[in-house]
Amino acid sequence: MSTVSPQGLYAPGFERDSCGFGLIADLDNRASRGLVDAALTALSRLAHRGAVGADGRSGDGCGVLIHRPEPFLRAIAAEAGLSLGRQFAAGAVFLPTDPQAAAVARDTLAGTLVAQGLRVAGWRVVPVSREDCGPIALAGMPRIEQVFVDVEGALTPADLQRALFLARRAAERALADCAEFYVVTLSATTLGYKAMVLPDALSAVYPDLARADLASSVVVFHQRFSTNTAPAWKLAQPFRLLAHNGEINTIEGNRHWSLARGARWSTPRVDFSALQPLVSLTGSDSQSLDNMLEALLVGGMDLLQAMRILIPPATSSLEYKDPDLAAFYEYYGLSLDPWDGPAGIVLCDGRYAACTLDRNGLRPARWMLTDARQLIVASETGVFDCAPESIIAKGKLGPGEMLAVDLQAGKLLHSADIDAINRDRAPFKRWLKQGVTYLTSDLVDPSLAAEPFDAATLRRFQKLFQLTREERESVLRVLAETEQEATGSMGDDTPFAVLSHQVRPLYDYFRQAFAQVTNPPIDPLREQVVMSLTTQIGREGNVFEMTPANARQVMLNSPLLSQRKLRQLLALPEFVHAHARLELYLQHREPLAEGLRRLCREAEAAVRAGAILLLVSDRFPEPGSVPIHALLATGAIHH
Repeated sequence: MSTVSPQGLYAPGFERDSCGFGLIADLDNRASRGLVDAALTALSRLAHRGAVGADGRSGDGCGVLIHRPEPFLRAIAAEAGLSLGRQFAAGAVFLPTDPQAAAVARDTLAGTLVAQGLRVAGWRVVPVSREDCGPIALAGMPRIEQVFVDVEGALTPADLQRALFLARRAAERALADCAEFYVVTLSATTLGYKAMVLPDALSAVYPDLARADLASSVVVFHQRFSTNTAPAWKLAQPFRLLAHNGEINTIEGNRHWSLARGARWSTPRVDFSALQPLVSLTGSDSQSLDNMLEALLVGGMDLLQAMRILIPPATSSLEYKDPDLAAFYEYYGLSLDPWDGPAGIVLCDGRYAACTLDRNGLRPARWMLTDARQLIVASETGVFDCAPESIIAKGKLGPGEMLAVDLQAGKLLHSADIDAINRDRAPFKRWLKQGVTYLTSDLVDPSLAAEPFDAATLRRFQKLFQLTREERESVLRVLAETEQEATGSMGDDTPFAVLSHQVRPLYDYFRQAFAQVTNPPIDPLREQVVMSLTTQIGREGNVFEMTPANARQVMLNSPLLSQRKLRQLLALPEFVHAHARLELYLQHREPLAEGLRRLCREAEAAVRAGAILLLVSDRFPEPGSVPIHALLATGAIHH
């Protein structure tokens, strides 16, 4: 859970986004000033998607991510007295306003770049018009500079990007206590400009954006709407790869899973265990998603693969329509949880410019293709000036769809094209058929059923675990007999557990957290399509190794285990000698906190000894023993 600061009710974990975004890309990768102007005009028309500060001039934040404008970069470097080699990279950096602290930050970043075999050609102070910033924006305004990096020798584009990534991460760790240090972009393929101003003022704040020699073939733009946090310069978007409209409602789980899994991820290219945490644990949800995408790309994936893994479409019906494609998503679902929206994403990594929606499709994304072979995508219509006769195709992205421009091949890729690329990466269906066990009720031996409780034992358990007659009759009976969730009324005045005068079960203290105001309700039909109770059990693999070994897991059609299914599970060959049982009962006069710590130590020792499956049980209480609540125990062990 997020912690609330003693100074107020703000918590970083409450940050959400519901913004305006778009991109314009030339399919033939032809750079032009007109394309940049069109993107800046479109951005200025998204002012209504963000808030305005009390000073009337500061905003939630807006920005652009520009695909490598090489002549422009060489020109501004020359004006700053810097000489660039044949192969170079450039970055935009927010530095502390204190000159001494800024010098330390520069030297630290330069040192980490040298450690990666790169050379800092020099720094350029970015011209900024303070007169076009409001007082609120000025109060938090950092020192803004650009760094130019020369490559000594020759590196492939992937190796150069990896070296820049590792240098930046090393600098971030070294300067973790310097809150004002932030690398906007550090890349050989993109350059970012963003500010806490209104979108129509962005090119005035940054005179660079108005220069006639600034030309590009792709521009991603974004206007932020900050709902639960004060705006900040570094939280403006685009980030280093993407811009996001919506929320990542699974963000807490995604961040924790990145900590758990990142330590065992490895490639010949990157040792991720040395880069923990892989994603920002305190920034916005969009920032964390950007971090995860960057990690997957640096690890060796391409953007089409990484984005479809991170934000997959609904796959419940794919096994009938396209079992090979369904196998691609199921294979990677064994090693990586989805980042669920609502989410509309636009992004650019130098090879691809793309837009995708999450599987619920609750954020709009409309596109047009012109006769000049330019793709235009935006969160709403009317932001681009385009003659109707010049439009040769248009549409809108549906739930789970993706649209991409391959800048190297000069192709527009629709969802079906991207699916075909991903489907054919490996024989995923054969691997799953060989390695995954699907455990359903139909496959369970009836003789494995546990004996039912006698009446006295059942009453004792009901008392021990606080099952009231009302809950038994109104909730559990309905679930058991009709498979329906009990229906409540709008007039239910049952107090929250924390305010109740009754002793309530610990489960009652937890409520689902999601954006109830900004999202439309999920209807039963959509829920059936996009949501699943399927649960996987087994040792996970390395997401960067595309091998059959990653497909060896057991799939359950529900997280609820009957005694029959549980006993069948424990009898499977992969678990029969690789499971451990932990009893959920406190030892004599043992405090609860110490009991939880002991349980965690026992769980860790069991796993290190080879256990793949932990059975944490309170089924067999001893007279006079006090159980550790199952929710506390499983939560402690899980984390």
